[in-house]
Amino acid sequence: MKVGEMVKLVIAVILTIIAVFLGFLTVKQVVAYHSAKNLYREEDKSKKVKIGFSLGTLKEERWVKDRDIVMAKLKELGAEVLVQNANNDDEDQLKQVKYLLEQKIDVLIIVPNDLEKASYAVSLAQKEGVKVISYDRLVTRSNVDLYISFDNVKVGKFMAEYLVKRVPKGNYLIVNGATTDNNTKMIKEGYDSVLKPFIDRGDIKIVKEDWAPNWMAEYAFNVTDEVLQKGIKVDAIIAGDDALAGGIIEALALHRLAGKIPVVGQDADLAACQRIVEGTQAMTVYKPIDKLAEATARMAMKLARGEKLDVKNTIYDGKYYVPYYVIEPIPVDRSNLDDTVIKDGFHTRDQVYRNISVSR
Repeated sequence: MKVGEMVKLVIAVILTIIAVFLGFLTVKQVVAYHSAKNLYREEDKSKKVKIGFSLGTLKEERWVKDRDIVMAKLKELGAEVLVQNANNDDEDQLKQVKYLLEQKIDVLIIVPNDLEKASYAVSLAQKEGVKVISYDRLVTRSNVDLYISFDNVKVGKFMAEYLVKRVPKGNYLIVNGATTDNNTKMIKEGYDSVLKPFIDRGDIKIVKEDWAPNWMAEYAFNVTDEVLQKGIKVDAIIAGDDALAGGIIEALALHRLAGKIPVVGQDADLAACQRIVEGTQAMTVYKPIDKLAEATARMAMKLARGEKLDVKNTIYDGKYYVPYYVIEPIPVDRSNLDDTVIKDGFHTRDQVYRNISVSR
């Protein structure tokens, strides 16, 4: 072999060795990169999700149930939950949301005390890249990542439909919830749609319609007492929720009318269910909080992990159309209370029938 050919061969061998070596290094780096990436992903998945839960109030019985069940469901899914209660104070709710954001939460679940004022709290969360779920009450004009609630328009329809079947003609008294709660507006939309033709025909007359600040039962008592003191005949009453129904029925009792005028409400509070079996409240709308809480927990975890929610419905918040996860409410009276509220374990039979003797 000639010298020139030998040199070429040696160079070729050296270049081949270098190419193999570089290829080996490249493969090694690629493998190392993907290993590190996969490790990061695994660590990211195993990282504990932190959820902030800001409640506008815990005054009503149902919100205590919501808090406890949502916390339990989230903890089952491995999340850490931080809970704050604003006690019907808008400024406190804002401060508490700021505190939750300082704790580096991944998702904020908010029950707004005020449908409009809470939008600033939502905007603070959005600036921090924190996903927001508006729970049961809609924060308006805020473009939350998810609104989850019951069909509140249907709640209002159920109330009115129950009453017009029993009192198709007569004087109606209505005591709504707080104007700062968007649910009040939706419930009113529901019962108005049912009552309108009866009102237009002159069969039903609304003798008074009022709104209770912060859903205060005392306010409902005073409104009802004032109407009755004036000697105005009342044939049926719509209460914004069961707490308001309780205040109304106290006023009726004062005038010896409890059980004689049908009163409807919503939430299936224990006291309301007791009044139903005792005969002083005609009906309530049962909202299975277990279903709401479970769905909220699942959605919160998805948002925290950047997963798609796949929610088909939307609702207009006054400025934006936002995803709306809807759960069906259930009208409940004496005829089906045992097969709904008690069967679901929402309240026990002993709790509901505590004040009356029943056959076992």
